Amino acid sequence: MSTAILTGPPVPGSPLEGHLRSLGYDVRTAPGAEEARSLLASAPATERVALVDTRFVGHVHALRLGLTDPRFPAAAVPGAVTAQPGARAALLRAMTAVADGGSPARGGTTGPHRTGAASTIASTTAPIAASATVTAPGAVFADRVAAALDADGPGVHRPDLGSLVAVVPADAAARQQAESALSAVDDEAVRLRSAVKARDGFFTTFCVSPYSRYLARWCARRGLTPNQVTTASLLTALIAAACAATGTRGGFVAAGVLLLLSFVLDCTDGQLARYSLQYSTLGAWLDATFDRAKEYAYYAGLALGAARGGDDVWALALAAMVLQTCRHVVDFAFNEANADATAAPGGKAVAGTPTAALSTRLDSVGWTVWARRMIVLPIGERWAMIAVLTALTTPRTVFYALLIGCAFAACYTTAGRVLRSVTRKAVRTERAARALADLADSGPLAEGVAALLRRPARALPGLLPFLTAFAGGAALVATASLAPLDSPWPVVAALVYVLTSGLAVARPPAGALDWLIPPVFRAAEYGTVLVLAARSEVNGALPAAYGLVAAVAYHHYDTVYRIRGGSGAPPRWLVRATGGHEGRTLAVTALAAVLVTRQSAFPLALTALAAAVALVVLAESIRFWVSSGAPAVHDEGEPA
Repeated sequence: MSTAILTGPPVPGSPLEGHLRSLGYDVRTAPGAEEARSLLASAPATERVALVDTRFVGHVHALRLGLTDPRFPAAAVPGAVTAQPGARAALLRAMTAVADGGSPARGGTTGPHRTGAASTIASTTAPIAASATVTAPGAVFADRVAAALDADGPGVHRPDLGSLVAVVPADAAARQQAESALSAVDDEAVRLRSAVKARDGFFTTFCVSPYSRYLARWCARRGLTPNQVTTASLLTALIAAACAATGTRGGFVAAGVLLLLSFVLDCTDGQLARYSLQYSTLGAWLDATFDRAKEYAYYAGLALGAARGGDDVWALALAAMVLQTCRHVVDFAFNEANADATAAPGGKAVAGTPTAALSTRLDSVGWTVWARRMIVLPIGERWAMIAVLTALTTPRTVFYALLIGCAFAACYTTAGRVLRSVTRKAVRTERAARALADLADSGPLAEGVAALLRRPARALPGLLPFLTAFAGGAALVATASLAPLDSPWPVVAALVYVLTSGLAVARPPAGALDWLIPPVFRAAEYGTVLVLAARSEVNGALPAAYGLVAAVAYHHYDTVYRIRGGSGAPPRWLVRATGGHEGRTLAVTALAAVLVTRQSAFPLALTALAAAVALVVLAESIRFWVSSGAPAVHDEGEPA
């Protein structure tokens, strides 16, 4: 619930009250500042409040951006300011200071202010989360309050209105000019354009968004929520996977069509959220996790369909999931490591490196922007390729194309990031170091080794932690690939991997390439499971391994989205309960050594391990995202 306050003299014929009601506000009036403060103080503590000048002239969407966006504790547009419950006290203090002649610390004006004969208080009857305000200090009470709130409060978000109009005209002539500017801009057209993500791939931008935005508006007008559309996208993808699992040509064609439809709905849910400003914590979590669930369920469907036709491609399906997950971890780790890095004395931050300068020059040439976005095979291009190849070829062909395309994309993006990292001198923040340590997912075994080696690890050269992690992971995968499975050597390699993993994280990850340590750990763990299951040649081992990697990958994605939401990593008890990456790897190698000769025993053990991990991880993840009140984080810039 929310409460917003409009102040100033009444304006006959103004549509402002109707605009506020259309946004879900129950509009009430107050004759002066004291009455406005009383109404604000008496509003339920769970409501959001907003202050709006009665002379406001602007588009409805400008008010919507300023008064209904749920992501910010306080926000403003010219002539309007709003605060969520957590910022209510600060807003009341700002109103009191301005009305009593106080002087805000920055941006405001001094002197007493008297409201006109009528002010308006709008109290929402539907939940409205956040809003935005742009402050122009002067005689406008709401703007002065916004300046005072910004100076002594949670900080005021001010949305980029672009061509939208939001002003408080000083006289009749200015009002007429503002109304002329208002009529010159199509509010709805701007709203539709802003519903589309700013950075998207070529396929999404030119083949989906031109019509999916209208589908988003259709959903909004019928009261559908982004979460409902997200769920519909998941169900459509699962049906597509089921069609692929039939193994028939008709099933493959239907699967390709339904996968494309699922992607259209996937674009629509985000556009609906932006169109109607229906952001939510649950929605952010569903949108993030369902994309991975849809894609990896579809891989499994293709593998089942191929098996019906006599072709075993489970190893390829698992390899595709491993590669795609490792690509994402590279993205996440690099971004977290450099999001707030600062240039060291005499050095350059990421944006100042020669590689970044070359990237900027390439972006100045129009066609290279789209070419570079397509090269990384974002979700739109990737799903379009999968859908078309599913309908026209075989599952094996789909996975070959997917592995080749994703491998090239991974090499391209990782090479550029490595060059940026080694050619810069920057200081990594404590927050970034903590995020990388959390992404490493080190369990009790690696933690114990790290505690023993912490003192000598401080003297290691900067690149040695990454090289240690890489050497240990490569040796483990190589041993699992070459040594007899029933010999002790894979277990020995896993024990060595525990030692190298502990050494790699024995000191804070401040080295230039330490952001690569989490992806190396993911590749080592997932790759070992893949190799052992494939080499066992036991019926059912690869599908069981697929389930295990899927459960562990969910845990790692959940960790990423918690960190990106500013809520920190999952609790340490969860990491310890699931063994950490090194504990799970050691367990799988031990199970392979003991059970690989017993036919069905190895797949059953992998299945049991997958079920245990999935049960613990999903229970904690659902509890956290449903009840924690974590901030709603929506991906606006990475078309993964």
